[in-house]
Amino acid sequence: RSSKKIFIGVENMNQRENVISLLKRRGYEKAPIDFSLCPFLAQEYKKQIGSELSIADYFEFPWRGVGDLKSCSNDTNQFLKYYDFELKPGTFIDRWGVAHEPGSEAAKHMTYMRNPLKNATSLEEIQSYPFPDFLNADNSHQKKQAEEIHSKGLAAMGNMPCTIWETAWYVRSMEELMMDMMTDDIKAEYLLDRVTDISIHRAESFARAGVDILFLGDDIGMQRTVMMSEDLYVTWLKPRLAKVINAARAINRDIVVFYHSCGFVTPFIPHLIDAGIDVLNPVQPECMNFKEIHEQYGDRLSFHGTIGTQTTMPFGTPDEVRREVFKNLEIAGDKGGLLAAPTHLLEPEVPWENIMAYVKACSDFK
Repeated sequence: RSSKKIFIGVENMNQRENVISLLKRRGYEKAPIDFSLCPFLAQEYKKQIGSELSIADYFEFPWRGVGDLKSCSNDTNQFLKYYDFELKPGTFIDRWGVAHEPGSEAAKHMTYMRNPLKNATSLEEIQSYPFPDFLNADNSHQKKQAEEIHSKGLAAMGNMPCTIWETAWYVRSMEELMMDMMTDDIKAEYLLDRVTDISIHRAESFARAGVDILFLGDDIGMQRTVMMSEDLYVTWLKPRLAKVINAARAINRDIVVFYHSCGFVTPFIPHLIDAGIDVLNPVQPECMNFKEIHEQYGDRLSFHGTIGTQTTMPFGTPDEVRREVFKNLEIAGDKGGLLAAPTHLLEPEVPWENIMAYVKACSDFK
């Protein structure tokens, strides 16, 4: 392989410079590492590695997160009136009022969501809902955190997954919001606009703080098909996503915008590019073919993921993990454009040997 440095004219980049150069397809010196562990594997990390360092520090992830706005009110009891049934013991209610009932013993980190506005029948009910007050939220920590991250040679990331669609349906329920959208109900317009306005404010705050990367996302794909029609997506969600991205770019035109959606989203990729995203995550190989997508969009779009957490990571051998990492990085080529990583949270079925095989493959790739 030819030297990656010919694309950038810079040697000995720090991790921040390296990952941004990779994501902007300008070449890179080292394949970065990134993954997330479930609580079971987080304990396994402590057993296997025995380090006091965080997982991100030990494995030298290229970025760290900047904290979101701190909303003024933490009183989640105000949402109890929206549930006319008894919530399971151990349930917690988030700042959007969504109740998360505990999962099974085998998957304690998974929850069953209850939707507070599922039974709303009027616009007035949605208008009177106590949405989080981000407009008066505290952002005093954000700039300082970003500066501290930069001082360590790392990229700063603002995390805003569940940006519009997911946040809205978590509150309303997917079935009800889908019906509202399909019937052009004003309840959908109000709810999606309200969530979008909040997301714009959060994105602007991250941008002002100096984050390098803004991580957005909404699951709009399923295993073998998209979650909604292209027309429904273009009408209801694409323009609102573009508003969030444009607001951040008005403050920092160089901010790198990630977009996360699990599943099959191939028909939506041109619309996501139009809306302004730079990086698509996670490109699940069980749902989409990375080589085909890269051939079609790799000149306009970068990628994060591609290493299957339904197949290769839990059920492959360490050699198969290594081959998959090398194959996908070679598809991306010397310009970069791919941060090869597991496509989702690594669950208990993933052998520790496969995690280490992934790490070594990234480190060995030249």
